[in-house]
Amino acid sequence: MGFNEFLSSIFGNKSTRDMKEIQPWVDKIKAAYPEVAKLDNDGLRAKTEELKEYIRNSASKERAKADELRAGIENVELEDREEVFAQIDKIEKEILEIYEKALDEVLPVAFSIVKESAKRFSENEEIVVTATDFDRKLAATKDFVRIEGDKAIWQNHWNAGGNDTVWNMVHYDVQLFGGVVLHKGKIAEMATGEGKTLVATLPVFLNALTGNGVHVVTVNDYLAKRDSEWMGPLYMFHGLSVDCIDRHQPNSDARRQAYLADITFGTNNEFGFDYLRDNMAISPKDLVQRQHNYAIVDEVDSVLIDDARTPLIISGPVPKGEDQLFDQLRPLVERLVEAQKVLATKYLSEAKKLINSDDKKEVEEGFLALFRSHKALPKNKALIKFLSEQGIKAGMLKTEEIYMEQNNKRMHEATDPLYFVIDEKLNSVDLTDKGVDLITGNSEDPTLFVLPDIAAQLSELENEHGLSDEQKLEKKDALLTNYAIKSERVHTINQLLKAYTMFEKDDEYVVIDGQVKIVDEQTGRIMEGRRYSDGLHQAIEAKEGVKVEAATQTFATITLQNYFRMYHKLSGMTGTAETEAGELWDIYKLDVVVIPTNRPIARKDMNDRVYKTKREKYKAVIEEIEQLVQAGRPVLVGTTSVEISEMLSKMLTMRKIEHNVLNAKLHQKEADIVAKAGLSGTVTIATNMAGRGTDIKLSPEVKAAGGLAIIGTERHESRRVDRQLRGRAGRQGDPGSSVFFVSLEDDLMRFFSSDRIASVMDKLGFQEGEMIEHKMISNSIERAQKKVEENNFGIRKRLLEYDDVMNKQRTVVYTKRRHALMGERIGMDIVNMIWDRCAAAIENNADYEECKLDLLQTLAMEAPFTEEEFRNEKKDKLADKTFDVAMANFKRKTERLAQIANPVIKQVYENQGHMYENILIPITDGKRMYNISCNLKAAYESESKEVVKSFEKSILLHVIDESWKENLRELDELKHSVQNASYEQKDPLLIYKLESVTLFDNMVNKINNQTVSILMRGQIPVAEPTEEQQEAARRVEVRQAAPEQRQDMSKYREQKQDLNDPNQQAAAQQDTREAVKREPIRAEKTVGRNDPCPCGSGKKYKNCHGRNS
Repeated sequence: MGFNEFLSSIFGNKSTRDMKEIQPWVDKIKAAYPEVAKLDNDGLRAKTEELKEYIRNSASKERAKADELRAGIENVELEDREEVFAQIDKIEKEILEIYEKALDEVLPVAFSIVKESAKRFSENEEIVVTATDFDRKLAATKDFVRIEGDKAIWQNHWNAGGNDTVWNMVHYDVQLFGGVVLHKGKIAEMATGEGKTLVATLPVFLNALTGNGVHVVTVNDYLAKRDSEWMGPLYMFHGLSVDCIDRHQPNSDARRQAYLADITFGTNNEFGFDYLRDNMAISPKDLVQRQHNYAIVDEVDSVLIDDARTPLIISGPVPKGEDQLFDQLRPLVERLVEAQKVLATKYLSEAKKLINSDDKKEVEEGFLALFRSHKALPKNKALIKFLSEQGIKAGMLKTEEIYMEQNNKRMHEATDPLYFVIDEKLNSVDLTDKGVDLITGNSEDPTLFVLPDIAAQLSELENEHGLSDEQKLEKKDALLTNYAIKSERVHTINQLLKAYTMFEKDDEYVVIDGQVKIVDEQTGRIMEGRRYSDGLHQAIEAKEGVKVEAATQTFATITLQNYFRMYHKLSGMTGTAETEAGELWDIYKLDVVVIPTNRPIARKDMNDRVYKTKREKYKAVIEEIEQLVQAGRPVLVGTTSVEISEMLSKMLTMRKIEHNVLNAKLHQKEADIVAKAGLSGTVTIATNMAGRGTDIKLSPEVKAAGGLAIIGTERHESRRVDRQLRGRAGRQGDPGSSVFFVSLEDDLMRFFSSDRIASVMDKLGFQEGEMIEHKMISNSIERAQKKVEENNFGIRKRLLEYDDVMNKQRTVVYTKRRHALMGERIGMDIVNMIWDRCAAAIENNADYEECKLDLLQTLAMEAPFTEEEFRNEKKDKLADKTFDVAMANFKRKTERLAQIANPVIKQVYENQGHMYENILIPITDGKRMYNISCNLKAAYESESKEVVKSFEKSILLHVIDESWKENLRELDELKHSVQNASYEQKDPLLIYKLESVTLFDNMVNKINNQTVSILMRGQIPVAEPTEEQQEAARRVEVRQAAPEQRQDMSKYREQKQDLNDPNQQAAAQQDTREAVKREPIRAEKTVGRNDPCPCGSGKKYKNCHGRNS
């Protein structure tokens, strides 16, 4: 017994402790179930209403208190409102906590209701209940409900994902465990075939009873639509509304209604993009989301880990975005790459000749030539083949060690003869002096592609005497401009080199209709809308000779990590999260609980089989498949890319072995392929991720023959993906086996383990075709995977730290923006801005005259203190005095504005109110005229206070949006420029954090300055009345305003950006998504306008539920 096992035997392991904690909840559910089972159908539904009422009433006092505070807010002085809003926010948090306690109390009964409903649907073809208004509304649009008199008849079969599905599932005990784990805001890890989708119905139903909304998040729109249709009727039966955001257009009324449903299904991307769109809205009517309450994330490892590296970005064009250097510099890079290819081939042939020599010195020179060839073009197929020969890789690695000693002290000796150096692990390409000389050619400026040492140049300039301040400033600007131009040039060259040497067409990307589209390496799926960041996508477009897209600017961005951390409660489910438990806890504070299987797993997992070359490995795979087919077992072959799937398919065709290929390119046939995959002797080849989520059912004959055999053709860099593949076999206690075939040429082995294993194989004198199979080797491969996972976690965490900086700023700005948009808390924000400007004017100015000027420019007021008071009194006291006067001025000006507008608004409303809904009010700050749109009725009823609020809202939104856009652009540039800090032995992230604080402070000051300056000067231009002009109001220009503007999103582009910065590049590449199935087109239930309404009212459809259609 090992030490860990010994400790577990005494203290128990995490899994047993988790189960011990959950068991009492399951016992409570079992105790409550018999009482619920006794209820008739109407009683079951009435019980749900009873629970809703109980939860609602649990916080009725607190809600009444919050409503009372909101109702009286208009009577509170502007300066005192912040305290009231703080109280409201505190009460809102208390309500959520009270709801959580109430949910825990009703959990046993709620879970019992769901289980009993599922049981009744599985046992009865039809369920008859007393019809409610909700049933009648559903009957108008859904096939599975019909109304007969005062009864509603629910059928137990409905359309889900394009197929007619009969409900046949009932929750068993381990699924109750999973439901409790999800409700508690944790991750439930459940094996394949354990029914994760059904498990989710328990916490979704329970949490939807609050009416605050539950979001069920999936990885693709097919699953979102299918699951909402499949599980929806179970919720609808109890009066809970269900919708799916992916069915509706962004920013539409239908999508807003989908968010108002009790249960909302959708894809992770759409939830994130809706949040960004909401924070670009210019009217409350544009908003679709409500508070982020509770989310359950399906395939949580895929969404929160694999997709975490790709920020969601809404971008738009930038001025001069077309001015790029990619096409201009492409010929130079092509010359460079051709020269390097010649060089790499020369070094490789030299190496082959010298390594076979008997002279020790020549052998050393041969390995140096080989190392140079590897640094020149590591993906060269001839080089990879030569490295797989006995002793070659080990010899090259020894040579590399010599040159890497003492912090790469001698590395330049090896790399100087090359034009550029490629580092596969760091995903970087660096020009050498020789490369710079080649592309500089006969240019007049030999430093055309050399970045100047800007720090040294600026220091030199500071120490230069005899220059005036203006001359120094002029010279400094010239140096910085020169650096910026050269920096862009060098960056463009580097990205073009990457495009030519590290990205291959039809492998990493494809060109369709003149556009470069990224291909997911696991599934072969084209990832629409995604672009490589940092100019790499433009470089590939230049390489392929298609139109180079103009540079864009980020208008709104968020990572999925930060989006999902906004929820009050978050949970998730997957088959493989245990290996990433550390990351899920570290970033999201989500605990992973492994749920036991309903039946013990009978699958046999064998040790890895290691071969020297890929050729030997694939030959062995084909032979293994042949033997398994003869034994009558179905075989699932897992590959890491579409390319390997197709190569194995050709090899099997040559051997005349029948087989099917399952990848995203052939996803239309997926349902048929999966249905046949469990038949005796069937061979199915699937990319790891295309096979994810596929449930392969076995016949009794197959079970007797040994069950499904899983063959992995390569170890993935993530253990999760390998476990997903193994999990296809052994569902619900079925027999099965799994084995991985590995070669020393595989990417994972090349990067990590192959040198040690290669030397062992060499020492043991292994011949071609022989393999090693031992637990030690399997463990060694797992250790290599752990290294990659740790590295990827580090990269993702670093990315999150960069985004955290922006997230803190985003939270502040979006909160201010939401206050302005909704108008409720706008007064509080303006008071804070005025206070900030008063304090800043006194704090930042040592001179009285400067302070006076500052107050005049920003607050349009004279200093309310003398020069003597300014010098002698405390600054806090002066700030308070200034603030009191400024607030008095502000209130007086806003009242005056309302007084001037009110006679006209009164006159227009009373005489022509039926003609206008919104009117335009011209307001000027003395510099420019603002036409403010205002609702006529609201302005009339509030005695023109609504005009003031519309003016404040309009100005704040405009100023915030412009400043935030500018700040995002500067942050983008900062993130790019700080990477150079690593050359000065400084941490780029630290510099980024420090610099971004300065940028943010400047932005906030700018927002406050501009807003206060305009609001303090705002007035309606009215000519002073003369004796002849009796009514001043008629001087005010009144024009009808267009209906309230909605945000036009067509000019913006949404994308998920693939990060390839050297500090972020190696994040897990897989897109772990179930392949999208082709849905047959189904006609929805339609009712003629003059037909009787299906709700049973007896009216025509057009006069009943079809009134608005």
